[in-house]
Amino acid sequence: MKKINKVYSALALTAAFALTGCIDETFPESSTATAEMISESPSALEGSVNGIASQMAQGYLVYGEQVTEIDMALPATMIIQTELLGDMYPGIPDNVGYDWYRRYNTVQNIDETTDFSYIPWFTLFKFVKSANDVISVVDLETAGPVQKAYAGLAYACRAYEYYLLTVFYEPVENIYTDVSAVKGLTVPFVLDTTPAEQAKNNPRVPHDEMIAFILSDLDKAEQCLADYEPESRLVPSLAVVYGLKAKVYLLDGKYAEAATYAAKAIEEATTNMEAKPMTASELQDEKSAFSKAVSSWLWYVHYDAENMGNLCNYVGWMSCEADWGYASLTQPCIDKSLYDHMSESDYRKAWFLNPKKYEYYNYKSCRDKSWVESAPDYAAIKFRCLNGDYETYSIGGASDVPVMRLEELYLIQAEAVGASQGVDAGVTLLNNFMKSYRDPSYNYTATDLRAFQLEVLTQMRIESWGEGWAFPSAKRLQPDVIQNYEGTNAPTDDFKINCKGIKPSWTLVIPQTEVQSNTALQGKNNPNPTQAVVGPTPIGTFAPAK
Repeated sequence: MKKINKVYSALALTAAFALTGCIDETFPESSTATAEMISESPSALEGSVNGIASQMAQGYLVYGEQVTEIDMALPATMIIQTELLGDMYPGIPDNVGYDWYRRYNTVQNIDETTDFSYIPWFTLFKFVKSANDVISVVDLETAGPVQKAYAGLAYACRAYEYYLLTVFYEPVENIYTDVSAVKGLTVPFVLDTTPAEQAKNNPRVPHDEMIAFILSDLDKAEQCLADYEPESRLVPSLAVVYGLKAKVYLLDGKYAEAATYAAKAIEEATTNMEAKPMTASELQDEKSAFSKAVSSWLWYVHYDAENMGNLCNYVGWMSCEADWGYASLTQPCIDKSLYDHMSESDYRKAWFLNPKKYEYYNYKSCRDKSWVESAPDYAAIKFRCLNGDYETYSIGGASDVPVMRLEELYLIQAEAVGASQGVDAGVTLLNNFMKSYRDPSYNYTATDLRAFQLEVLTQMRIESWGEGWAFPSAKRLQPDVIQNYEGTNAPTDDFKINCKGIKPSWTLVIPQTEVQSNTALQGKNNPNPTQAVVGPTPIGTFAPAK
C-alpha cells in the first residue's frame, strides 16, 4: 500500500480550523475555515484533514470556553454511552454531584434546555461540518490520489458521526415515553450541499434513508482509501471503514452483512496493520493501559498537552488514579453485577478493585498501596495516567483514547455469525476470542439466539467499559436494565432504577434552540425522558409504565 505523507502529524493546525459561531447557521456551529478558503489552498485542505483528527479531542469544543466540563468532544459521547447503560457509578456517595454525566444514568434533568441535550448534538454536528468542508471541495472524478484520500477520510468520519447521531436520537418504543409521533425518524441531513435556507425547514430523515446514506458515504470512503495506508491511526483506514460498515449493518439488524464486514475488517487489520487484541500485559500496564495506543487500536484520538485542561479531558474523568480531575472526586466504579459476571481468570477483572483489594489480587498502580486499600470497592483502574503521572495533568492526561479497537470487531462478528449462520457458529467464535485473549477458562454454551446475543452484549459491556461502544447493541436488543438488586453498588436512590427493555433516556432529545431554528422539527422532537423513571425501583420489579 502507498502511504500518505505529512497529512496526519500537524495537530497544531487544529486551532486554525476550530469551529466557532452561532447555532442559526446551516450547521449548529459555523466554521472559521470555510469551504471557499479550503478550496483555494492545498495546505488548507491538508490542515482541515488534520483538524478533523485533533478536533475530536478538543476541550470546550461546543461552547468555545469553559462552560461545562462535559464539553470534551468525542470522548464525551463515550462516557455518555457508558452512563446510559448504567454500567458506571460514582464510588463516593457524598460526591455524586461531581459526576456531571450522571444525569444520563439516572434519567434526571436531561431535557431539551440542558447541556445534556446540547453537548452530544452540537459536538457531532460540528464534526459533520468539518467533514463537509473537505468533501465539498474534492471532485472525486478529477481529484488526484492524495485529494481522494483526504475525501475518503472525511466520508468515513461523516459516516461515523451520522451513525452516532442515529444511535442517540432515533427513538425506540418503550413503556415510559410515547415515541409514536417520531418513530422511525433519525436526524436531519446537513450535508456539504445543504443551503442555509433549507436548513431552516429541514425534516428528520427516516431510518432506512439514513442507513442508506451512511453506507453510501462508507462506499465512497472504501473506494478512496483502497490503495492507501495512513501513516497514523488518528484517522480512519480501510480496516476502520470495513469496521464501520459492520457496526452500521449490526445496528440495522442485517446480520449476514455485519458478519461479512467484521471479517473483512479483521482480515485487513491483522494482515496489513499487524493488529492483534490487547494482551494481558497491555490491559494492566500501570503506566500505559488505555492511555497509549497499541496495535489493536485501529482508530484513536489524542490529547495534545498544549491544548487541554485539567478538568476537560478523558483520563481526568475516567481514571481513579488521576489526582487532577473529577475522577479523583467521584472514583468511577463498575456496576457490581457486571463485575460479578467475570470469572476469576478473566484478565479484565483486574481493571476494577475487588473489595478484598490485595488479598484478592496483586494490583498494579501508579499510586501506593494505601491508596488502593482506601479506594472504593469496584473502583476502575482500566484507564491509566500516561507514564504513571497522576499529579501533572498535561503529562498524565495527554493520552490516546480508542475510537475503534479490534476486539469490538471480534464480538460483532460473533453475534452476527450466530444470528445469520446459527447459534453454534457464533458461540464457537465467541469462545475462541474469549479463551484466546480474555479468559482461558471461558466456555459459553447456548442454543437460544436471544440468550447468546445477551451474552455477547454483556462481554461488549465489560470490554468497552468507559468506551461505550456496547450501547448501540443494547439499544437494539433492549435487554432490560437492572440497577437495583441485592448487593447493588449504586450509590444513591436516583441510580437504583430498573427499566423494562430500555431506559427512556436511551433516546436523547434535540436541543430547544435547534428546534426553534428549524421549523420542520417543531412537533417532531423526541419526548423528554426526565423523571419518566424515578428511583428507587423496588428490588425484583420494573419501574411502572407511564
